[in-house]
Amino acid sequence: MEPDITWFTASRVGMFVHFGLYSSLGRHEWVRSFEKMSAEEYEAHVTYFDPDLFDADELVASALRFGAKYLVFTTKHHDGFALWDTKVSDFSSAKVCGRDIIRELVDAAAKTDLDVGFYHSVIDWHHPDFLVDCFHPDRERGIDELNAGRDMARYREYLHAQVRELLTGYGPIKALFYDFTYPDGRDGLPGKGSKDWDAEALMALTRELQPGIVVNNRLGIDGDYVTPEQVQPTEPITRDGQPVVWEACQTINGSWGYHRDNFDFKAPELVTRMIIESCAAGGNIIFNVGPDGRGAIPRTDQQLIATVGEWMWLHGRSIYGAGYSAFPVPKNCLLTQRGDRLYVHVLSWPMGHLHLPGMAGKVSYAQLLNDASELQLENLSGADASHDHMRPQGQSDDTVSIKLPIRRPDVLVPVIELFLTADAA
Repeated sequence: MEPDITWFTASRVGMFVHFGLYSSLGRHEWVRSFEKMSAEEYEAHVTYFDPDLFDADELVASALRFGAKYLVFTTKHHDGFALWDTKVSDFSSAKVCGRDIIRELVDAAAKTDLDVGFYHSVIDWHHPDFLVDCFHPDRERGIDELNAGRDMARYREYLHAQVRELLTGYGPIKALFYDFTYPDGRDGLPGKGSKDWDAEALMALTRELQPGIVVNNRLGIDGDYVTPEQVQPTEPITRDGQPVVWEACQTINGSWGYHRDNFDFKAPELVTRMIIESCAAGGNIIFNVGPDGRGAIPRTDQQLIATVGEWMWLHGRSIYGAGYSAFPVPKNCLLTQRGDRLYVHVLSWPMGHLHLPGMAGKVSYAQLLNDASELQLENLSGADASHDHMRPQGQSDDTVSIKLPIRRPDVLVPVIELFLTADAA
């Protein structure tokens, strides 16, 4: 069965959620590796892990408030701490605090139209058979000695067993974001490639258990979509001249897991522009929130969610189901298109007119999207090219000009909705 990618590309906007034992340390989800913490030192924190403020219903509501159409939640990160009632390990939220966080999340989403995907790390620094490598917290404690007796075959059995649990115990799952493969290693230390996960078998298992599921490209083999991370594509991504499905993975403040002292927050205007940029380049974007150690969404994230969500509520039809447009892009604008509607996202509000080269005779009506107020179309091709005194500068014959109000709409990014003529669409 071929995966149904259409729901994914129509959704355009998702919410990522990184939550786990690392959240209670408040120093990034890679804290154990960054600080080279021993297993004993790190895992002592399970005693204090108590996500008493984690509210799956509120998390789902926040995703919808943001304008996300799907949510991807961490089942297990690299530290190996599982957030479901896994039967093959005691290192889990179910054993530590009696909560199956994944069950809570899936049940909450089922009450809404929010699609659910899982993030699952194929790395596991907790498992005794996972070979120490370039990212492992114990990488400076003598790799050869530590790896003596470890068996990646046994680890693969464990990895596949946990994936089987997740894909059979929680109903239909729309997407699986595997993370990640690094065959080249780093700093002279080994990495891990697709054979370490038996990626072909793991992908086959995934599709067998969840026919039609959409899977990313981080197993070291081809998936259904590619995942540029912390970079922002500005053009369609292609392979051998053909467009590929992609999702830009972005954080709100540079960290995925909760990082108490990271204040490098993106402004709502920037987040909104990144959403538009992704759609205009034919891709998706997924923004991450990292609940704190008690499971609550930080206030700064909540404020951004509300602000961007208001823009999405007013302008969502320029994003959902829309994508790249081949029409000429006006100066200081971004274009998206959905069928016979062309959306002009105006990044810098011009004085008086917005000129659309190549669009003469192709637009039947124009309006501001935020309030559906009409904008007048003008043909300035006959105006004096020198535009002396109070006459506008003449435009080329193929240009249509939109007469704009002087006052910029009070939204993060104004959007003009153009109704295209039948032959132009």
